[in-house]
Amino acid sequence: MKTFGLYEEGFLAACNINGGGGTGGGSGGGEGGGREVGTTWTLRSWRFGVFYGVTYGNGLFVAVGEWGTILTSPDGVNWTWQALGGYDLKSVTYGNGLFVAVGEWGTILTSPDGVNWTWQALGGYDLKSVAYGNGTFVAVGLRGTILTSPDGVNWTQRTSGTRSWLSGVTYGNGTFVAVGEWGTILTSPDGVNWTSRALWTIYSFNGVAYGNDTFVAVGEWGTILTSPDGVNWTWRTSGTSSWLYGVAYGNGLLVAVGGFNDGGTILTSPDGVTWMQQTSGTGNWLLGVAYGDGLFVAVGGWGTILTSPDGVNWTRRTSGTRSWPSGVTYGNGTFVAVGYGGTILTSPDGVSWTERASGTSEWLYGVTYGNGTFVAVGYGGTILTSQDGVNWTAQASGTSSPLFGVTYGNGTFVAVGEYGTILTSPDGVNWTPQTSGTYRSLYGVTYGNGLFVAVGEDGAILTSPDGVTWTLRNSGTNRDLYDVAYGNGLFVAVGEDGPILTSPDGVNWTARALKFYRSLNGVAYGNGTFVAVGEEGIILTSP
Repeated sequence: MKTFGLYEEGFLAACNINGGGGTGGGSGGGEGGGREVGTTWTLRSWRFGVFYGVTYGNGLFVAVGEWGTILTSPDGVNWTWQALGGYDLKSVTYGNGLFVAVGEWGTILTSPDGVNWTWQALGGYDLKSVAYGNGTFVAVGLRGTILTSPDGVNWTQRTSGTRSWLSGVTYGNGTFVAVGEWGTILTSPDGVNWTSRALWTIYSFNGVAYGNDTFVAVGEWGTILTSPDGVNWTWRTSGTSSWLYGVAYGNGLLVAVGGFNDGGTILTSPDGVTWMQQTSGTGNWLLGVAYGDGLFVAVGGWGTILTSPDGVNWTRRTSGTRSWPSGVTYGNGTFVAVGYGGTILTSPDGVSWTERASGTSEWLYGVTYGNGTFVAVGYGGTILTSQDGVNWTAQASGTSSPLFGVTYGNGTFVAVGEYGTILTSPDGVNWTPQTSGTYRSLYGVTYGNGLFVAVGEDGAILTSPDGVTWTLRNSGTNRDLYDVAYGNGLFVAVGEDGPILTSPDGVNWTARALKFYRSLNGVAYGNGTFVAVGEEGIILTSP
């Protein structure tokens, strides 16, 4: 089966901030003036660890992260390593002439300049967030932990009235607001006495900020809520299903960040009501790609759909679903995407998408078009057919093995799946099992130059002139291969941790890239270009 991983690099995203910083920090962010910012982002990389919090104060940015990492920068571009060692630091703020960082096991550090740090506390539950307001530092964490301090040195535990994890805290309009799991919202005028404003939702909140006279809480599945007072909250449309982990305010703009497994979502809003997604340089995992009618269409996690006329410039489209489309094809003037829970989406242009009834809740992994028929395949041997992409009929496959890929060529549909399963059909309705000669799972299949080529587990590659008689070929890799395409006289196979293999005949294969550390899940050819897509929104092109 395809597996998904997390590649930790310690990326820092630098925003073109034109205005000054303010007194807020951590989850709270700061206040400033100037023109709208946060729309143009440049990737800054520090190749060590993961960063969880950042603040600005006294002319300095301070970022904190795992293993006690602390970095400082006067401009957000050039960063200096100040400390490493100890427990993970989850949040940092600035107030009353002092930086305060908090983290695992009740870690609390303070610094007057961001360079020289002093341990103030260690022990107790993990602390997730810290904010400053009204002359008081407030730190929150696991099991409803709330601590307050007038100076960052002497801390007092307060009664929160909840055992829920508290993930974020901010201060604004004379009120502290803390948020956490299962819709927990607490408010306090002084950091000492807290009142529950719980919304009783299954969604957890990960961050909260105050700006432009508005509190903004963000969390799982793209959740965004706003409140003028911390008491009355309104749900807002974020336009994403990515998890949002943090939000800040500065220079007249609210910025929320997140993603799936650090997928790279960035949203901006001038008022907390209207949100716009910005390019972060990465994104959700992309699982499939197809070409048709002069357009590439890539699909992936949480309803992600991207389109491009050239494979270089991509535009995100609204799918209308939070499901995981994992396969896409083009035929009869229609794009068809299929995915998790029997999801089927159709579009005449790749831009406007409509969800269709599939009649199944099984995960659909692949789809193709041939001989006037769309064929979708999936878990449990599921096979569906449609003449128009709208009305779908279940067909008997004769197997309960998951089917991961399907293609059409030479008057024959070929479906491949788990444990070397191969089925063929002249019409998509009547299917015959074939002998593959392998027990390795097959994930992708294509047709080109009079030859079917199937790829799969442990670098398996099989070829067949008719879909019936199959020959095992030497791929030269033991990495799983997830997809294969044909174009411009060349077969191209992609897979786990980035192998890219090419072959002019399907028999002799050459490695073009190895150990890329991003799995490539789909590949397509069109308009003179190969396009491969994969984890964390990776898109590669080649002529």
